[in-house]
Amino acid sequence: MKKNYLDTFKIDIFRLDNKQYVHEFEGDDVFFAQFEQDIISKGHFKAIVTLDKSETMIQLLYNIEALVELTCDKSLELYEEPIQVKHRLILKYADHTEEITDELMLIERGTQQINIAQDLFDFIFLEIPIKKLHPKFRTQDEVLENHFDWEDDEAFDDEDDDEALWDDDEASLDWEDEEGELVYTTRTEEDEDDDEDEPADNETESPDDAIDPRWAALKNLRNNFN
Repeated sequence: MKKNYLDTFKIDIFRLDNKQYVHEFEGDDVFFAQFEQDIISKGHFKAIVTLDKSETMIQLLYNIEALVELTCDKSLELYEEPIQVKHRLILKYADHTEEITDELMLIERGTQQINIAQDLFDFIFLEIPIKKLHPKFRTQDEVLENHFDWEDDEAFDDEDDDEALWDDDEASLDWEDEEGELVYTTRTEEDEDDDEDEPADNETESPDDAIDPRWAALKNLRNNFN
């Protein structure tokens, strides 16, 4: 069942023309149950994945909105944590497969399909605060600090970082101005009525001086998934 369910998150890249596409995906409790972890007991998410294919690489821009059920470290109560993620991933064609950074990966030429299920889980999982607190234990300042404003996000505006990822003269894409072709969605018509009931855009930031043990856990999850 695990493999069959996760197959719904595959994208056939071999037959795609060199242009931009938009894919929509959704997941619920069943999705999170596919991964060996005990942090997220329940949850659901919606993801829009913009894919841009060229002769030398594939660029993926992930926009994810999720609501996951966590256990408060202080009271052991269950509560819902809203998560919003924007992440870019570049897949560059090479003669072997290798993960270079969390934003750059080499894939073999002639690769037929990619499965983004693990990426979707990882991006959501990494946004979970190290110290999980029910909202009633958070101060007003913490609530304001956790609010995620996309316009203030500098992760996608650093031209120096963009140049480091590119080995040729291709220009970085302006994702906001490009309109892609919607080629796949896991959503149904009934899901459209629920779009206005999304949670507020909040995000809990981890302390800068904390050592995040989740990277090692994700590495093990990836090995099990592969």
